[in-house]
Amino acid sequence: MKKLESTLTNMVLVLTAVALISAGLLGVMQQLTKEPIALIEKQTLENGIKKVMLPDGNGTLSVSNEEKVTTDNGEFTVYTAVADGNEIGKAIKTTVTGFSPGLTVLVGFDNDGNIKGYEILKHSETPGLGAKVDNWFQKGQKGDIIGKNPGDAKFKVRKDDGEVDAITASTITSRAFLKAIKAEYDVFMQTKGKKTAKMDGMTGATVKSESK
Repeated sequence: MKKLESTLTNMVLVLTAVALISAGLLGVMQQLTKEPIALIEKQTLENGIKKVMLPDGNGTLSVSNEEKVTTDNGEFTVYTAVADGNEIGKAIKTTVTGFSPGLTVLVGFDNDGNIKGYEILKHSETPGLGAKVDNWFQKGQKGDIIGKNPGDAKFKVRKDDGEVDAITASTITSRAFLKAIKAEYDVFMQTKGKKTAKMDGMTGATVKSESK
């Protein structure tokens, strides 16, 4: 095969061909991984809802309704949770910016607005600092918020005259997390008792009935 001459035209042609091939391969890889990633995210969400609504693991949980809510504080997804035939509260998801963007918080409230549990679905906080958010505020930990009601407690870090211990050396992440929880509580109160169409299963199709 005749060797290409090292000219500007040939160099541009080769670089263009490499760029087109690379873009094509990236497109193929994206399509191949899109569905598996979506399935993983769906399973992570469903496991998270079960964890925050049934912290003790007892009972059979289903989601009777999924609702999108937008407020001045952001976008929220509200999941009405049913266990053993009874509505036990709501799990609410939102994404905020901590030290880094993309802190996705899922919190479970009982019917009175008390926190049953929380789960960090995604984050890009600093390892060893803000990344502790997934455990710092759990039951028995230093910043424990489980069982508290954001409508009654001072849901801020102590540095801001609140009642919650911030993650050591990570006040920004702590503030963002508590702000997300408080905003989710406000959405809980906004949607509490609202009649909406039930859904068949965790993410199933809408059926003709109403939630309590």
